[in-house]
Amino acid sequence: MNKNVVACKVVSLILAILVSLTSYAQAQSNISDIRVSPSTDNTRIVVDLSEQTSFSYFNLKSPERLVVDFKNTNRKFNFSNVENTSSLIKKMRHSSPKLASDMRMVIELNKSVNAELFSLEPSADFGHRIVIDLKDPNPSPVPTNSKAPVRDKDIVIVIDPGHGGVDPGSIGPEGTYEKNITLSISKMLEKRINEEPGLRAVMTRTGDYYISPNDRPGFATKENADLLVSIHADAFSTPQPRGGSVWVLSKGRADSELGRLLERTERNSELLGSAADLIGDRDTERYFAETIFNMSMDLSRASSYDISNKVIKEMKKVTKMHKKVPQSASFAVLTAPETPSILVEVGFISNPQEEKNLNWRAYRQQLADSLFKSIQVFFRNAPPEGTLWAQERDNQPVRHKVKSGESLSLVAKRYNVDLDRLREANNIKGDLVRIGQTLTIPEF
Repeated sequence: MNKNVVACKVVSLILAILVSLTSYAQAQSNISDIRVSPSTDNTRIVVDLSEQTSFSYFNLKSPERLVVDFKNTNRKFNFSNVENTSSLIKKMRHSSPKLASDMRMVIELNKSVNAELFSLEPSADFGHRIVIDLKDPNPSPVPTNSKAPVRDKDIVIVIDPGHGGVDPGSIGPEGTYEKNITLSISKMLEKRINEEPGLRAVMTRTGDYYISPNDRPGFATKENADLLVSIHADAFSTPQPRGGSVWVLSKGRADSELGRLLERTERNSELLGSAADLIGDRDTERYFAETIFNMSMDLSRASSYDISNKVIKEMKKVTKMHKKVPQSASFAVLTAPETPSILVEVGFISNPQEEKNLNWRAYRQQLADSLFKSIQVFFRNAPPEGTLWAQERDNQPVRHKVKSGESLSLVAKRYNVDLDRLREANNIKGDLVRIGQTLTIPEF
């Protein structure tokens, strides 16, 4: 073979190798950040990458570990910088991958978990991401008391700011994150509620961190809350839609939640409270649990619908309403078994004008004020028994508006009070009363 031909082939081979190495270097990905977001019984890990990367994973036992191999990824990321408050994760570290071009991450676990890994579509805000969901198959049971809970003197309102942490929610055309808007309005509402004697607010989150939608109703159950309000901002694929809406749990979802809960027989005593001690037979227990729970859910849905109408009435003084009557849907956040729950969409963040409005602090305060006013009106009309507002209602004097044909003596007889005491309570000398006059009825 001609030496020149051989030399050309060698040069071509070297060039091909160099081009291949250059392409490999360009394709290699870097990990820019790892975020850990724990909740009650699961933890989400989000890995931010500079390039789209394939991955594989497997579990190891004794001790429990999850091993994740990232293809064509460098190994310079410092795991000591990752903030970890998850009870499931002991630590994260490097290990030796099979291929020198890969990066192997080892997640040392405190217990066995179910793992799910998936890639998210890249976006202008977050780029390439791989999500690792760790689910605790046997979460520690929450201590319960079979005795009926003691009624709080305050009316307890759980406020749920939608989204948070690795879940930004919808993003407006100018880059506004829904999670920030919902948290701001929620804090404003919390302040108004806590300033009102007899009301107390509990937040599902007070900062920018992730809580699973399935965990949020648990705050209402734990606090024995009288209402849960979840605050969101709507979005659509086009910028035209605008306006607020209020949502309640659809009966279909509520019924499915009922079935799910009742299949867990250990929950029956919790649903029944102290009455469970009186029921020994398992079939009878289930029957009573289902009956009581159905009644409770029906009452909860009715109250949710009632307060939704009041929210709409107040919100339309501040903003246009996209839906003028309460809507129903299968939102997980609305499934607290015995707590009236509503989801409020404060507007379309995808609408440029509404995004601008929602970024205006005074406008967010008006929305929070409208929510507070509707809550105030609802519970003044129907305060839960045992609360301060119920006591104030009961201590109010009975009043009677005089109708045509009624006399003072007839009113005294109707309420079984002494006629002279009725005159004295209303500063009346004789027996003459006017139609439409309001009389204070003295106590016995």
